[in-house]
Amino acid sequence: MEQLKSLWFFYFFLLFLSPFAESGSIGVNYGRIGNDLPSAVKVVKLLKSHGLQRVKVYDTDPAVLKALSGSGIKVTVDLPNELLFAAAKRLTFAYTWVEKNVAAYYPSTEIEAIAVGNEVFVDPHNTTSFLVPAMKNIHQALVKYNLHSNIKVSSPIALSALQNSYPSSAGSFRPELVETVFRPMLEFLRQTGSYLMVNAYPFFAYESNTDVISLDYALFRDNPGVVDAGSGYRYFNLFDAQIDAVFAAMSALKYDDIKMVVTETGWPSKGDENEIGASVENAAAYNGNLVRRILSGGGTPLRPKADLTVYLFALFNENKKNGPTSERNYGLFYPNEEKVYDIPFTTEGLKDFEDKPSPKPVSGGNAPTAPPASGDGGVSKSQTGNTWCVASGEAGKEKLQSGLDYACGEGGADCRPIQVGATCYNPNTLEAHASYAFNSYYQKNSRKVGTCYFGGAAYVVTQPPKYGSCEFPTGY
Repeated sequence: MEQLKSLWFFYFFLLFLSPFAESGSIGVNYGRIGNDLPSAVKVVKLLKSHGLQRVKVYDTDPAVLKALSGSGIKVTVDLPNELLFAAAKRLTFAYTWVEKNVAAYYPSTEIEAIAVGNEVFVDPHNTTSFLVPAMKNIHQALVKYNLHSNIKVSSPIALSALQNSYPSSAGSFRPELVETVFRPMLEFLRQTGSYLMVNAYPFFAYESNTDVISLDYALFRDNPGVVDAGSGYRYFNLFDAQIDAVFAAMSALKYDDIKMVVTETGWPSKGDENEIGASVENAAAYNGNLVRRILSGGGTPLRPKADLTVYLFALFNENKKNGPTSERNYGLFYPNEEKVYDIPFTTEGLKDFEDKPSPKPVSGGNAPTAPPASGDGGVSKSQTGNTWCVASGEAGKEKLQSGLDYACGEGGADCRPIQVGATCYNPNTLEAHASYAFNSYYQKNSRKVGTCYFGGAAYVVTQPPKYGSCEFPTGY
């Protein structure tokens, strides 16, 4: 069996190198949280000059959609999380939104997909229950305007939606989300011929686990690989391992036929002192080697025929983003349109690309193993730079109370602010108090993997939790 697996990987390696293999596609996320960014018209020229034929935006800004008109660039637009409630509750809202933000520009602006929300499961505003109804109403609106055959509807998930991701073959979704969200969502994707959108950041997993994940494994460089004890497959990069964990989670629910698009992935070129691995060299290596991995063709060990479409995060360094230094340094380009580092975006450009690692190791452990995932390491930081830990309102009082007792007791969380009369006592609810305690524990433990779990009663969010006027700390 091991010989067969070795032969399979030798074949995969040849496929990986072959310029004639069937290949995936590279796109880019165009965020605009900055005050020094070029105009949308200039951005479209920049995209075309570098051969980028797909772009994903986080809204439906008229100036951007008009600038993309006639460009030949395929576009994914976003219905923001704050509109999920309205889209789910009122079909007429969905009709109007699609009419004004999609139908009005299509087909001259080649909108190919609508991302309904973004990482909804980690949104602190509890919008999860509105997700699938909103997706269905947006699709119904596309049907009304006869656009449903050409425009797909999906929703990007963070890896924190997984209960397990290591080994990859044991990938599974969080149990409280399976029947309420994932099964109906995957069924919707199957019925409409759409695909699952996934945001995957090996950087987060590496940053939090440099003692067990080697930098070479995270950056697609030569390494011994990691054998999946469940499947026997050997993984040579963390990206494939993360993607296969999601494929395995879908397979566990009998949705092997659903395709996947990686809607966000990237690596920061600069970071704070504690953001291990954030550097120009590593960002160039990750994104450059990823482009080569995708455009050279071939799928993952679990889905060898799954040629992926991958959107790099992000087009520009955005100077108005909150959070640590890394959050403002994910860009492929500076606002003056110069490259932060030189990597190709096309098959033609790959001919001259060479990853040249520094002779001195930047950081990281030697063994390219991967940690068990409780979801902490997989949350995208596309909206803010920090992460917080909050209580799940669906966990039940018993779990919340048990977690609260542990955090404030043995766990050593700072629970003084939630005592009677203190700054975060109100709102006086179990969920609010548990959220504060869970987050204190999470931050005190440096946001390490596994410190925001509490028996399934907690999860990581990327936007500041809002419970009254209470401010949740981001570090101690």
